Amino acid sequence: MSIINEIRNYGIVPVIKIERVEDALPLAKALCEGGLPVAEVTYRTACAQEAIRIMSEAYPEMLVGAGTVLTCEQVDGAVAAGAKFIVSPGLNPKVVSYCVEKNIPIIPGTATPSDMERAIELGLKTVKFFPAEANGGIKSIKAMAAPYGSLEFMPTGGVTAANLNDYLSFPRIVACGGTWMIDAEAIKEGNFDKIRELTEIAVDKMLNLKLAHVGINCADETTALDVTNKVFAFSKETVKYGNSSNFVGGVEVMKSPYLGTHGHIAYSTNYIDRAVFHLTKRGFTFDESTAKYDAKGKLIAIYAKDEIGGFAFHLVQNKEIK
Repeated sequence: MSIINEIRNYGIVPVIKIERVEDALPLAKALCEGGLPVAEVTYRTACAQEAIRIMSEAYPEMLVGAGTVLTCEQVDGAVAAGAKFIVSPGLNPKVVSYCVEKNIPIIPGTATPSDMERAIELGLKTVKFFPAEANGGIKSIKAMAAPYGSLEFMPTGGVTAANLNDYLSFPRIVACGGTWMIDAEAIKEGNFDKIRELTEIAVDKMLNLKLAHVGINCADETTALDVTNKVFAFSKETVKYGNSSNFVGGVEVMKSPYLGTHGHIAYSTNYIDRAVFHLTKRGFTFDESTAKYDAKGKLIAIYAKDEIGGFAFHLVQNKEIK
């Protein structure tokens, strides 16, 4: 998996400024336990390079990058310390060319069409949009992205839990860089549990997993009709009859046994690919043979391999997110 695709799957890149090198290890631990083993460590402090080294060595599974990189010398130092990608606030052709020549993933900052054209000329397909909110946010990205169909964006600067999904719902957004889960006071006080909790909340906000429907397995069509009628009598919700199942509100009545001993439970999510990625990190596995795709080849449903309490669990794409 490429670095950019891994960043895409995480969806959020915590942007961190480390003032004390001793904070690097517990901060990395909090991010990993919170579900975001990824970070952009900014070169705004003297201990940035050492922090990258500590985090990379202690958590080799963590995707650690260097941010606010301004020179080729900083690129060398960051990569030597373990950085897997480089992020810069602007587009410095010298630094970008240096990274491209050495096959080091770099995401330079852009804010104008001229910046974007320069990035394309240098062979890049992904750029940072910075500072995002100050430059018009997602509306500006959509307006400027139109002529540059090959370019994708990682907006950073002013992205918060409140506007995160406004950005991520646009398919050309790879991920968002953010600081809202990196509470400066919590770090200062050594309260890394708070960082972990804020990180968990950020992931939950992004994925937005919600119960979509419950499926009941029936032996045959006659039994399914009887169950459908009884569920309707109980709930008085709208009935929709189908070829393989009937829906009564949020209850799906299967006309023949399907996955799950008793049936299945479906959860909707804003971004099904990201949900699969994050849930896999939590220890779940998914059955590709159950995957369903839309006409554009986009994943819209997939089952987990293991039952929970006699029920199969599966994900469905939130239809409100295009």
